[in-house]
Formats: sequence, structure tokens, C-alpha cells
Amino acid sequence: MKLKNIVFALLLLTTTSSCGFLFGSKQDDTIDDILQQGSIDPNLIPNKVGYVPILPIWKDFNAPVDVYVGYDEMVYICDQNGVHILDQKGDEQRLINIQGATDVVQDRRLFTYILGKITKSVNGQNYQLAAVFKVANASGAGTPIFVDTLIHPFNDASRNTTNFRNALDEQVAFTGIGTLHNNEIYLARTGPTNQQSAVARPDNTILFYDENLANTGSAVSLNSSSSSLKSMLNISALTTFAAPPQSAFGINASPDFLMLQTAPQAEYKVLWIKQTYSADLGYDYTENAGLLNYDTSKTSGFLYQSFRFGQPADICVAPDETGYIFVVDAQKDSLFQFTNKGFEGVNPPANSGIKKQIIASFGGRGAGVFQLNQPSGVAYFKRVVYIADKGNNRIIRYKLSTDLEK
Repeated sequence: MKLKNIVFALLLLTTTSSCGFLFGSKQDDTIDDILQQGSIDPNLIPNKVGYVPILPIWKDFNAPVDVYVGYDEMVYICDQNGVHILDQKGDEQRLINIQGATDVVQDRRLFTYILGKITKSVNGQNYQLAAVFKVANASGAGTPIFVDTLIHPFNDASRNTTNFRNALDEQVAFTGIGTLHNNEIYLARTGPTNQQSAVARPDNTILFYDENLANTGSAVSLNSSSSSLKSMLNISALTTFAAPPQSAFGINASPDFLMLQTAPQAEYKVLWIKQTYSADLGYDYTENAGLLNYDTSKTSGFLYQSFRFGQPADICVAPDETGYIFVVDAQKDSLFQFTNKGFEGVNPPANSGIKKQIIASFGGRGAGVFQLNQPSGVAYFKRVVYIADKGNNRIIRYKLSTDLEK
């Protein structure tokens, strides 16, 4: 077994007490065997650099809307039946029934967070309210444990002195969640009430929580009513830069995040929000104007291209040296790939003589291996891209052709 895998295995053993799926049910001799990703049909390898589908395609899901690979190295898939937990070979190990499950992430302690709905009685009447379920032992051999639940609006400290808004609060949704290197959480929220000057925070915001789920604030400098490089108009997804696999050599500690907005008036539907600090203002959150660099000598497409996207549904960032950004667009039925400078395309092979990024984005409506139908979730793990292809009821995986020998 490789040294890096031994280190990783020891790290996992120290962070969780029940890893029945990881070290028991897969019945492989080494972690390298466990992480065997699948097979590549040589007929599907492009002549130029591009993404290649990994077979078999995982099918028979019920409109999957999110896919995520956790620090436990299990694959989590949200669909209309709840949250499916699969091993790396695609064998389902467990289904957690969560009403309206839409998003799933995991922190470095292996707590799993699932966005969904919960029925709660308020003033004698039942409401379907947005909720975040914190689950321990999601992929362990024992029973999953529901440790805590955040429920709107009771999870927002700014609402402690305001009344429940009945149907208006029922319209609020949690639409994205990300964990940081220190297990703090960013939670995206959308809703109908967005007065910037009100006592309570706008419904369209990013809420911040510490590792114990105490609400510590929000991204108050972001604009919830008009389009800009730091607006929040119908947030559809959020991601951070801390991502699995767990590493004994460090993990990205950036407090920045990327989010998607789907309002028609949003000119830039993918936004990189940066944390800044000054002695006068303290911590603030502002735009990443550097992504407005439209250097056509480097590429022909850009992340911050005006009205580039239709209905972006999910986003993720590769935690490896590539730093690639992946976006799936449910309206354009496509996967888009960018560098961390906002340039579309992958790095050209060494010594190839190619100067510009090689466009690797693909898609179009259909059920072929290079076609998608309302893709709604995207994940990246060890050079493999996972897409939740909602309209085709499948999870399809891809690997860059230049990575096939890695």
C-alpha cells in the first residue's frame, strides 16, 4: 500500500469510531483497490484533450439533484427518495430518508449535513420549513444518529426578536451549504423578504455558523436586491475551498466561497466572494474583480462573461493542484470547467506547444454519454468529476483524458 494511503487511513481511524463501510463491507485488500474508479471505453477517448466517461454509469435514481464525495470517501446522492450512500464502486450501502433532500456535505469530523424540509408546528399550525440535518455515523456500520437540526427561522439569531411570518417563512429555502477547514459552515438561504435596512437579515443571504452550529453572523455586505459582482439573487448553490480527501499535509484554509445565482437580471451568475479584513471594518465580504480579466490570448471563454449561464445548478472546486472550477447548468444541459483565474479550459499538456487553455466543457440535451438532461449536481474527487444528471435519473463520472494514467 502506498505511503500516502497509509497516512490517510490512519487519519480516518483517528477521526471516527465506526467505519464499517469503509473498512469492512467493500471486501478489498487495499485502499487502492477500493478506489478503483471504473473502466474507460477506448472508443470514447477523444483525439484531443477532453473528459472521458467512466463506465458503468450509475442508473435508476429518482431525479438526483446533488452528488458529493465525503471525507469518508463515500458517495452521497440526493434524490426524491432521500440520501443514498454508495461506495466508490457504486454499490449502495444505505438510504437515509430525508424529506425534500437537496444538498449534502461533510465536515472533517465526518459529521454529514443534509438540506431538506421538516414539518414543524408554530402557533398551533403545521408548516413545511427549511432545515439542515446534522448526522453522525452516516456511513458507519451502526445506525445514523441525528445530532442536531437547524430550522428556519429559528436558526437565525437576527430573527430572535421578530415574529414568525407564517406563509412567508414557509417560502424560504436553504439552497447551498459548505464546510470550512475548521468545521465552520456557510449556509445559503433564499426567500421573498429582502429589505437591506430591516432589523432581521434579508432572506437572500449567506449565514455563518461555528463548528457547534451557533449562528455567528452573515455576509452582510452582499447585495440582496440588485445585480453586481457581490449580489445574492436567488442563490442556487454554494461551495467552499476546503474539500476531501482528508490530507495529513494540510487542507485549503481559505475563507472565500463561490456561489450561484439564478435570477434573470443577474449578469454574473457565478460569483467568487472574498473575505477581507481591515482595522476599521473588521471582516468583510466583497467581489473578486480579478476574474474580470478577459485575456483572449489565454482562452476564448471566461467565468465572468456577461450572461454566460442560464440556470446554474451546482458548483464545486477541485482541491488539488489544478484548482479547477466546475459548474453544471440545468438550462444549458452542460458541464462548464474553468481555471481558478476564471479562464475556461484545462491546462494544455506539458511540452505540447499549446499556449491557450483547451476547452473541455461539454453537454447538450440528450441521454448520450456526452449529453445531459437538467444536470443539477457536480462533485470532484481524486481527478474524477461526478454529475447528478437529474433528467436522465443517473450519476455519470468523467476523467480528463490526460489523467487516465494517474
